[in-house]
Amino acid sequence: MELAEIREQSAQAALQVCEAAGLRVGDLFVVGCSSSEVCGEKIGTHSSVEVAEAIFEGIYGVLQERGIFLAAQCCEHLNRALIVERAACEKFGLDEVNVIPQPKAGGSFGTTAYKRFDDPVAVETVKQSASAGMDIGGTLIGMHIKPVVVPLRIATKRIGEAVLLCARRRPKFVGGSRAVYNDALM
Repeated sequence: MELAEIREQSAQAALQVCEAAGLRVGDLFVVGCSSSEVCGEKIGTHSSVEVAEAIFEGIYGVLQERGIFLAAQCCEHLNRALIVERAACEKFGLDEVNVIPQPKAGGSFGTTAYKRFDDPVAVETVKQSASAGMDIGGTLIGMHIKPVVVPLRIATKRIGEAVLLCARRRPKFVGGSRAVYNDALM
């Protein structure tokens, strides 16, 4: 698969998630990405910086246009730490940790984010601050999204060979049988 096609699939998916989740300026969008899975290989076995860069470019361009922060999840070798811009770290009250991701210890996507962000910061957790996200290749992102996490069905089902799963948050329901809910928040 061509890198331009991967970049376009990534941008389209990010746009679809932003629209379907109703994201606003200042929201946090989490992405977990296995470049190995995108290439048709088992997660963690064939990391590709070039593929990660194409995915990053597609997603980040869409998010920047909308003023949405990106949180790039690292792999399990860094306990799924995340790379964010310092502005997001400060806005969401996150705690910086000391690590610089590498393709084989953090993953190619986290490494790319660290290199491409203006002022990158590694954080151990985003404290369930994300409003939506994309899981590219089975990387498990649900723990980063505000409760209640709900699946999000979009037109884009894969990026490269990787299965794409998306999620968003919805406010918790409170009340009982007499409560009335706002359909716009469902």
